[in-house]
Amino acid sequence: MSKQLLQKQADTIRFLAADMVQEANSGHPGAPMGMADIATVLSAHLNLNPANDKWLNRDRLVFSGGHATGLVYSLLHLWGFDVSLPDMREFRQFNSKTPGHPEYGHTHGVEITTGPLGQGIANAVGFAMASKYAQNTLGKDVINHNVYCLCGDGDLQEGISYEACATAGHLGLDNLVVIYDSNSITIEGDTSIAWSENVKKRFTAINFEVLEVDGHNFDQIDKAIVTAKQSDKPVLIIATTSIGKGAATLEGSHHTHGAPLGDEEIRESKIKAGFNPDEKFVVPYDIKGAFDKLIKGVEAENAWEESLSAETKEKIKQLQNPDFDSIVYPEFEVGSSVATRSSNHKILNAIAKAIPGFLGGSADLAPSNKTELAGMGDFPNGRNIHFGIKEHAMAAMTNAMNLYGLFRVFSATFFVFSDYLKPSARIAALASIPQHFVWTHDSIGVGEDGPTHQPIEHLSQFRALPNFYTFRPADATENVDSWKVALKMNAPTAFVCSRQNLEVLKDEKAFGDVSNGGYLLKERDGATVTIMASGSEVMLALQTACDLDKEGIKANVVSVPCFDLLVEQDKEYVDTIIKPNTKVFAVEAARGMEYYKYADVVYGMDTFGASAPAGELFKHFGFTKEALVEKIKKDI
Repeated sequence: MSKQLLQKQADTIRFLAADMVQEANSGHPGAPMGMADIATVLSAHLNLNPANDKWLNRDRLVFSGGHATGLVYSLLHLWGFDVSLPDMREFRQFNSKTPGHPEYGHTHGVEITTGPLGQGIANAVGFAMASKYAQNTLGKDVINHNVYCLCGDGDLQEGISYEACATAGHLGLDNLVVIYDSNSITIEGDTSIAWSENVKKRFTAINFEVLEVDGHNFDQIDKAIVTAKQSDKPVLIIATTSIGKGAATLEGSHHTHGAPLGDEEIRESKIKAGFNPDEKFVVPYDIKGAFDKLIKGVEAENAWEESLSAETKEKIKQLQNPDFDSIVYPEFEVGSSVATRSSNHKILNAIAKAIPGFLGGSADLAPSNKTELAGMGDFPNGRNIHFGIKEHAMAAMTNAMNLYGLFRVFSATFFVFSDYLKPSARIAALASIPQHFVWTHDSIGVGEDGPTHQPIEHLSQFRALPNFYTFRPADATENVDSWKVALKMNAPTAFVCSRQNLEVLKDEKAFGDVSNGGYLLKERDGATVTIMASGSEVMLALQTACDLDKEGIKANVVSVPCFDLLVEQDKEYVDTIIKPNTKVFAVEAARGMEYYKYADVVYGMDTFGASAPAGELFKHFGFTKEALVEKIKKDI
């Protein structure tokens, strides 16, 4: 391909991005202009099919830097995805296909919502992990695509990127190519004001092959990508670039990072490149043809489909359409004592036995989280993933694995350490990624480890997160019912499980079910009180209600395994389980402030806990039936 055509392709990207930002009077022109040469060469290597953005063996391209949005939309349009020039004119406008940062499921061709810097690198590692497992499951002749990630200085400064890349190096993910747009510019100015590490040495140390190129030299870029595709290691291509490349007077300036260039600057830049300065959002016919992926993409997918055996097609179909109704769940004896983390272990193994694409792992806590899939081997050949102590990257990598197209993947840690992965959990909710988070050691019941390990505010935090469903089962049976609901949801779910044993209750409900988020567990005629609770406090609520009954106070008990589902119920349902003529008390060994949506009084935690055996803590903080009886009698 001629250098002249390549230059024209790259400049087309530059001016589409600059025009978008100028039209919106908002956005980031610098990174798209700086990466345009890289994107032009990379485009020729990518195997995509805009006619089917779910084609399993397509290359995955992740844009980690959301500030490169202008580049993303330009490429999607040029490749043939459903992003038109009018859509680009609506950049950053309400309800457009081209929001300020690319969103999965909203814009055709976007592989995953990345958002905060560094997320995309971890997502790319997750896609590469899923691809490697798929390759080991289906064969190298079936899965042989690559995963590419475009990132910048900001991505590599975030700690999540190091966690993820260390994992990629450890696993030897030779299907991963990270292209680092090294322009040495961040919002505040030159990266040297806050960053001085040797990126090449860092990545060499974690088992990456590192290549260095001039990010504006087409031949060097092409040679590096060819070398990367042939490497037996994950590859980092360090591409030295100038931010705002092609801008008439602002090339290389941090002022191009996050503000429009201005009409006169864009006009002079177009003149300098030989473009018509009076035209905006223009794609010459020959440029569209040079980028377009439609015809070749359809041909590539058809050829791939024809190469598959009937057996392989059936395997893929089974992985893509898991039969969750085929799961034979464990049963638990009423009256026995089982920690919900332990019942969860049996449930996870039952799911894995029935669903071949179910896998996952823990951030070095499998023995405590009880997440080992017995006899199913270690990733990437088996289904137990050892993430190491990398909660943030674990969650982001697992997000991508769940979007790969074949697998349902869970991640696990202690509930208090969900703090370390909150940004990834939020992205899962925003993008409706059906990741299952397993979080154990759910309350002050953690005991001796003390307040640093006792999750007080975390239930409230995740219940406040839209499109995120947090289950805190009261016992083993409710845990089973929660999984039955969660597996069929197109949204992230979390299972917050106890360390301590909980008595298995009778599977009897007065009205409603787990699928409603809350249900009337125990009803008494003439009740004047309703007690709401989740998890370990449900038994406490039942015991308290019995003791109140002895004193002539009738109390109903409502179990709330998933507060998020409960708030979605209509008033008629809520009034059926929470009788309007009763005074409502909620009890939870956590902050619990959200219960004021329904409750008149909430008995929860207002400190961070303490270090002592769990039984002593429950007694000290008033979570005993004796204490609750006295509090309710006082507060009626």
